[in-house]
Amino acid sequence: MSSDSLTLTERLTVHLMRPVDAASRDLARMHLLDWLGCVGAARRSPLASKLRGEPALERAAWLGNLMEMDDVHRGAILHPGPVVWPTALLSGVRDMGVLLDAAVRGYEAMIAIGATFDARHYAFFHISATAGGFGAAATAASLNDATPDDYVAAFGLAGSVAGGLWQMRREPNDAKQWHIVQAVETGLRAARLAAQGVTGPRAILDGPLGLHAATCDAPRPLMLGDRWRIEEVSFKPWGACRHAHPAIEAALELKRRGQLLGAIEVATYADAITFCDRQTPSSVIEAKFSLQHAVAIVTERGEPTLTDFEPDSFDALADARAHVTVREDAGFTARYPAHFGASVRSERGEVVLIDTLGDPERPMNRDAIVAKARALLAWGGVDGAGIDAALAAALDSNDPDEARAWIAAWA
Repeated sequence: MSSDSLTLTERLTVHLMRPVDAASRDLARMHLLDWLGCVGAARRSPLASKLRGEPALERAAWLGNLMEMDDVHRGAILHPGPVVWPTALLSGVRDMGVLLDAAVRGYEAMIAIGATFDARHYAFFHISATAGGFGAAATAASLNDATPDDYVAAFGLAGSVAGGLWQMRREPNDAKQWHIVQAVETGLRAARLAAQGVTGPRAILDGPLGLHAATCDAPRPLMLGDRWRIEEVSFKPWGACRHAHPAIEAALELKRRGQLLGAIEVATYADAITFCDRQTPSSVIEAKFSLQHAVAIVTERGEPTLTDFEPDSFDALADARAHVTVREDAGFTARYPAHFGASVRSERGEVVLIDTLGDPERPMNRDAIVAKARALLAWGGVDGAGIDAALAAALDSNDPDEARAWIAAWA
């Protein structure tokens, strides 16, 4: 059968049947550690207290994106780790190699499909949710040693109920985390049912009544390359929305030069303004989605820590925020989402960034990722032995039960 006659999910399925190379598997371990760090840090959150009755792994699925330090793919504008890792661990598989291969395929499916959605889709839909069910389905299908037809059926089932509206950004609530949990549960169940012979629409993406027709004006082509796209995923060094990271790094460079003084202007791409133009944050999540607050932290305190986004900082940094203005720059918007860039200008100088620390072009090294995980776990109150156990479970163990046991003890 010609590839031109295949639906998009059929094409994706053929692509996913390739073997996973050792380098991609090793990189997946770093992303597993990154997710465990995010889960451990979120143990201190009010949401964690609300979920005490939930089983440990399900609770971890809720917590993986709460700290705004989860991994991110720029082109697809989504966060794959919080969906893929709980899906993989909830499967019960006992072989780490099998689990890592499934995770790489889950990242691939979620990113490949997420990157087909256009600006209209992103204006209304949380892509980590709409593409997340596909990523979870691919992860679970790989763990089930699924046939190609099983993959396609699982994608069809998961995609037929895809959702996740951005209204949750406009009011205090926990729906952003609920989106992730729903993607995990949907993908797991879709793959399980597909293995039992239950079928779903094969053209769920590109059919006349499919997801693209319903949610996009001009869907982008499905891009499938020779390498696994987990290599394209960025790590986040600071506990803020990724849209704020370019401004943070540019401000840090100005501060190192002794030039971050007086009135400060942040110029960046349109979506960063849409999501993060917030002069007066009144909650932790609003502070994490505030360009003004992020730059004010750097101005007054230096490199941001998680403490800097807590309520005590809101009034303390009000005067510094008042000196920060933000605007869209057409040049940065034209490069987005392939590049998340910004410039920060003060009375003394300017720094322009096209790519940000943690992006594949400017990667965090292994030591930096490990240090980030240690800091996150310490923030969550995990003791030294627990931190060492998390690192060992992610980076060295061949038994996923060690990660599950860590979550049961600490999440």
